[in-house]
Amino acid sequence: MGSLYYGDTTEPFEIPDRLLAHVKVVAATKLRRGESFTLTWPHSPGSAIGTTTVWMQPAIPLRFVFAGAEAEKLDPMMLKRLAVGANGSRGLVLDLADWEERPLLALAPASA
Repeated sequence: MGSLYYGDTTEPFEIPDRLLAHVKVVAATKLRRGESFTLTWPHSPGSAIGTTTVWMQPAIPLRFVFAGAEAEKLDPMMLKRLAVGANGSRGLVLDLADWEERPLLALAPASA
């Protein structure tokens, strides 16, 4: 389980390494271009029910800490799906259950 630190908070958001690797690529791409977006995730089990949303912008410190030593394999379809979300009005919305329970390839969007 990796950690995402945003702004001056000392409490990280815990996120599976595989998902964190994808979020890192999408966030770095958008922030490098000077594009801001929202990032939403569900509260951890044992916390109050709900979600947290942060405004991601280049001026706010962001740190990714991975639990594993090996780089995660990235799924191009998932990167595209997350990037499309980050570009939309809802922003980048994370569903941790999908990443913990299903294999990476099963997360590709269904064909229309």
